[in-house]
Formats: sequence, structure tokens, C-alpha cells
Amino acid sequence: MDDTPVFATIATLQPDGSPQLSVTWITREGDDLLLSTTVGRRKETNLRRDPRITVLINPHNAPYTYAEIRGTASLTTEGAQDLINQLSRKYTGKDYADFNPAAKDDAERVVVRITPRKVVGSI
Repeated sequence: MDDTPVFATIATLQPDGSPQLSVTWITREGDDLLLSTTVGRRKETNLRRDPRITVLINPHNAPYTYAEIRGTASLTTEGAQDLINQLSRKYTGKDYADFNPAAKDDAERVVVRITPRKVVGSI
């Protein structure tokens, strides 16, 4: 995966075991993937309960190309504001508060670090 701004779909597990999907901004740090969310969001509560996660990256300009990354998530608030600004600049060219003025009312931000266990895909 290169570092172009491609949207990712993440799957977490609901309390009843059903999947919950979210489209999100994503980046990488070494072999790990990083995304940002806020305390209380469904993906955050799902991952605190069960850290298993799947990420699907499917570039809009290459619809038959994809990467599926299955792994485990760890969550921290450390560095969360820096990450959302980094992601916002990558995807919008602006800091997050400039892109989303309502961000000042967001709950505390969380860094989700995904450590891959298995990667599959097509090129």
C-alpha cells in the first residue's frame, strides 16, 4: 500500500457478533495501519471489547484491485490530535479543525493502531 489518500473500509464486531463497517481515512507507520476515531463511537467501543479488525482498501481508480488486512487493534489517546491533523492534511490539505469546524465539539480522539496478522488481495 502506498501513501496516497485512499479510503479504507474497516470491519469491527458488534456485541452480537455481526459486522459493523466504517469508511475511514488511514495511514501507515511501518507495518502497522493507523486511523483516528473518537471515544464513544461504535468502532471504538467494539474494538475495546474485541480488538479483531479487518481493513479493506479498494482504490476507486482500480476497482478490481484490493488489499484485505486482518489484524488486531490497540487504542490510545496519546498522539491522537496529531494523527487526525496528519490524516486531514493528507486527505483534504487542511488541519482537521479547518476542514471540520464542528470538530471542537468532538469527544476525545483515539488512535487505532492495527497490527496485521494476515494480508490478502489482488493486483
